[in-house]
Amino acid sequence: MEKEVLEIHSIKDTTANPAPLGLLAFGMTTVLLNLANAGVYELGTMILGMGLFYGGIAQVLVGLMEWKKGNTFGTLAFTSYGLFWLSFVFLKVGGNLNWFAAPEIEAVVAYLIIWGIFTAVMFFGTLKSNRALQFVFASLATLFFLLAIADATGAAWMMTLAGIEGVICGASAIYTGLAITLNEVYGREVLPLWHVK
Repeated sequence: MEKEVLEIHSIKDTTANPAPLGLLAFGMTTVLLNLANAGVYELGTMILGMGLFYGGIAQVLVGLMEWKKGNTFGTLAFTSYGLFWLSFVFLKVGGNLNWFAAPEIEAVVAYLIIWGIFTAVMFFGTLKSNRALQFVFASLATLFFLLAIADATGAAWMMTLAGIEGVICGASAIYTGLAITLNEVYGREVLPLWHVK
């Protein structure tokens, strides 16, 4: 019996790394939303569709895949940000369709601040990872706080600044996801992640 238990625990995990999918889902959706925040185009159905399916559902699925791999940080991060996107779409669509009253500005600011605090704490979980992932989380925490300030003050220039910073944040997640993928495909460092030594 003891031998059978040991054999069960020594099964090798041969499933793929889900993190690149989660990073790309987060990054691409974030870039598209923040181009709207920067004033390039209006926030519309394209962003809401991306938020629902790629930013939302895909990241939740990635979080479940990370759970299967025993990665607590990945589970918490991807599932949380996937559910953030789903809640974001729900708030936008629900308010616009008059399912319920749109949230007051103070509530939106509190929503952004709590996500900023969560992300700032999650940043500390990246300190044993690589510099690329650290940048993603540091820039995301900054983005949440900039958006909170922009909404609290109503300053258009602050929303534009937040949008630009958000594009940088999203692009860094896209880069990180693609770097992990290409490095795994080629078995060497094609794109640097700047690993912590």
